[in-house]
Amino acid sequence: MSESPSPKQTESREPLFAAESPAWDRVNRRRFLGGTALLTGVAAGTLLRAESVAERPIPLQPVGKAQGIHPGRVVWVHDPGAVRWNGPQDGPWWTGDHVSQKRVDAMLKEAICHTAGEGELPAAWQRIFAHLNRKRGRGEQGYRPGEKILIKPNWVGMIYRENIVDPDTYRFMRRENYMNTSPHMLLALLGQLIDGVGVRPSDITICDTLAYLVHEYYDILHGAYPDVRYEDYAGKFGRIQVRTSEVPLYWSNRPAGAAQDYLPTCFAEADYLINFANFKAHSGAGVTLCAKNHYGSLVRWPVQEGYYDIHPNCFSNASAIYRPLVDLIGHAHLGGKTALYLIDGLFSGVHPKDPEPQRMHIPPMEDGWSCSLFASQDPVAIDSVAFDFLWAEGTPFPRKGGVDDYLHEAALAESPPSGTFYDPNHAEPTERLASLGVHEHWNDVREKKYSRNLGTGEGIELFPVTM
Repeated sequence: MSESPSPKQTESREPLFAAESPAWDRVNRRRFLGGTALLTGVAAGTLLRAESVAERPIPLQPVGKAQGIHPGRVVWVHDPGAVRWNGPQDGPWWTGDHVSQKRVDAMLKEAICHTAGEGELPAAWQRIFAHLNRKRGRGEQGYRPGEKILIKPNWVGMIYRENIVDPDTYRFMRRENYMNTSPHMLLALLGQLIDGVGVRPSDITICDTLAYLVHEYYDILHGAYPDVRYEDYAGKFGRIQVRTSEVPLYWSNRPAGAAQDYLPTCFAEADYLINFANFKAHSGAGVTLCAKNHYGSLVRWPVQEGYYDIHPNCFSNASAIYRPLVDLIGHAHLGGKTALYLIDGLFSGVHPKDPEPQRMHIPPMEDGWSCSLFASQDPVAIDSVAFDFLWAEGTPFPRKGGVDDYLHEAALAESPPSGTFYDPNHAEPTERLASLGVHEHWNDVREKKYSRNLGTGEGIELFPVTM
């Protein structure tokens, strides 16, 4: 494996998302028009109309305050050899040797070491934990034995309401090839925490509150790490049923008459969170990344009757409006405890229309699987980078209006464009959130440079690693 050259080592080229060649332009135009046609008949709340298509994002104009040991750094590891799957005709992608566990382990090691700027994993993890503790006013210590870690995967492909998993057998009934956070990535993470940091397995919980954790995944994870706590919606077959704590989350638009939301007990009791999202576009929200991963951090359905309906202000095409995702990544027991943000990009696609992964066309994927992993301590920066990848890919959903509005609101949370007083931690507006991170767009799809790469601003630094 070899680290790719830093983007600082190459010269700047064309403006953001400029057509790289006639063939490149034809591919993106075809994908855009084809994707738009698929929207016929979609519910009005998510319908993409011609007038809602956003302008091309303006490059290299950072807003907000970069977070992390290396502020604004997003490590992107790309290993085309990590996936050996040819498609559903090979069987499910998570079976056999379709994904190389050895290469995934190496991808995560590169991601963690470069995020922390350390050569060895134990030192890298301890530096990551110590940075969060310092930020929270807990001194300079790293991870200490007995502290609890909550891992939040995105298992929307096992969601309990959508007739995907048989609740009586806990097995897939359909969509078995959906782009969930992979067991391979989770095994790599568990191995590092347990063997490298010395975390007791019983002090680690993996939980997506809305999922039935299917046997197909559980058998892989539990077989390797039987003492880890696996919490899910129903708690059958040895899983633990998620419970509600007494720690409230308040929506900053202060919805009248809505039932109070409370965090799950395993989130409230955790000392650290690791947000392990997926690399997907979304037909309603445009993208679904680390911020939206917290939909599965509440013990209720996002549009459950009686509660605040999260969807309208998450799916809106407008700009400068209240965005509930800011409250989720800004809450003291969610984003406030998150030591690391990860995006599993072994596969990509569009939720909910794609039942299986789709190949990507932008460089360096070039009609292959995305085979990527993203890591950062900055929740705004990592979603901004993944947004740029998905926008450039050419499917219409990231290109509808308002998709990156939550990133502007989060980056400028102390004084957002919407004027919202973001404070999810108090019943009444009391203490504004500070900037949650830095947002900007890269210069173009081939170079993928941001302002820190170019030395022109204090925005994002994309740190690419090619395996």
